[in-house]
Amino acid sequence: MRLDAQMKRIAALAGGTVLAGLAFSASHSDAPMMVLDPSANITDVYAFLRTNTQGKKVLNLSMNVNPLEDPGNGVIYDKFSDDVIYQIHIAKPVNRNGQWVFTGESAMHYEVRFTTTYKNGNTILSYGLGTEAGPILRTDDARQNFLQRYTVTLVKGNQRIDLTGNQTLKTPPVNVGPRTTPNYYDAQGNRLQGAMSTGEQPIYTQETVYRLNDGSLVFAGQREDGFYADTPAIFDFLGVRNPGKDGFSGTNVHTISFQVPVENLVGQGERPEVGVYATTWRQSFQISRTKGQAERRGPWVQVSRMGNPLFNEVLVPLKDKDRYNMVAPTRDTSVFSTYAENPELATLLNVVLGTNIVTTGRADLVGFFIPDVIKVDLSTEDVPLAGEPKFNRLSVFGGDTVASTLTGGQVAAGWPNGRRFGDDVVDIALTALASGPSYSTIVPLGDNSNANDTKYDLVFPYAGTPWGGPGTTLR
Repeated sequence: MRLDAQMKRIAALAGGTVLAGLAFSASHSDAPMMVLDPSANITDVYAFLRTNTQGKKVLNLSMNVNPLEDPGNGVIYDKFSDDVIYQIHIAKPVNRNGQWVFTGESAMHYEVRFTTTYKNGNTILSYGLGTEAGPILRTDDARQNFLQRYTVTLVKGNQRIDLTGNQTLKTPPVNVGPRTTPNYYDAQGNRLQGAMSTGEQPIYTQETVYRLNDGSLVFAGQREDGFYADTPAIFDFLGVRNPGKDGFSGTNVHTISFQVPVENLVGQGERPEVGVYATTWRQSFQISRTKGQAERRGPWVQVSRMGNPLFNEVLVPLKDKDRYNMVAPTRDTSVFSTYAENPELATLLNVVLGTNIVTTGRADLVGFFIPDVIKVDLSTEDVPLAGEPKFNRLSVFGGDTVASTLTGGQVAAGWPNGRRFGDDVVDIALTALASGPSYSTIVPLGDNSNANDTKYDLVFPYAGTPWGGPGTTLR
């Protein structure tokens, strides 16, 4: 199928418009307030379809927080926050006058809460000295001083369904380095990566994947930041280098991942299509106590939001960036659609690069980004992943498509039909921005940063093994 025909197929998935959008550095630095609150700052959202080991079709969902984690940032390493609520939302389309559209309303969401404990408060070491000293060989052994436990709740309307049950869900130790967390490495001191099976993953990862009461899998812990882009050059007045340099190389994030049976998301007779986005919440008041501790009281307030990579960072102007993070996608049509329809970024590209990108009347961008949820066609076969032969980082622009029962043709295997680890969202989006709104001619654009610095796993939770403190010496 010709590329322009593929784009028209994608148009049906994106609510009647074609592929569009631009993302330079996901949401690592999207809004003034969120830069000051890394543990609540959502960096990326992923959603892609596979078949699990029981032969069931499953939707893999991930949200990342804590941008640009320095692996050697001891003695207090990055973590999830005990006073943040982490949520991954599922939205569903509605039929309006015969056309299926997303309103941005959440039909259900998964809610994760964390609790932190220490085995030994009389040491500076979070890892390597708990009730005894030495390397950490298993999650929560006597040498792992710092530990986070968490709970998972499924929320549907007024229903709150405990998915944790009697289990104790734990996060694995961060990758401190080969002397403290040796099971992140092989016998030669090389960081384990690119696992083809669960048995090839670090033991810390294997033992912290849990099955929930609804049959879903969950994992929460530190992972390698799978986003790649030459952001330092891009934001220096689009000074793209050749070759490009990955500005996120060697950094980690904290990841929450679910693998949910599709039958849990879409009932019999429902349209096999969902929208995915993530939010974080904090209580609105903080009161310092005389002992130096802190309390939060009052109503919960949404402080960060993300769907596609990334509407807020490069399309929403400074005056509205924090506002975007505080409202639901249901507000996008009335508040933010003008920024998609008349993208300032297209003007900047024209001025700096001498291009002739259409800068106004971009209904294609409105259709894709408004509301800002990642649309996923659940009627397709498994999508290929990075490391598999059919995968292409450019998704539809690289001919990487899958058959869709929903549309009756081919749709993108990666972003914007969901998003996989390894999708080069910068190049996909730059090419789309330059080629729209007609897409009669495809104009390739990119940042020359074409691969991640770590191999992704091919099994849940898919994100790569985190970098350790010694960093580049063990690549």
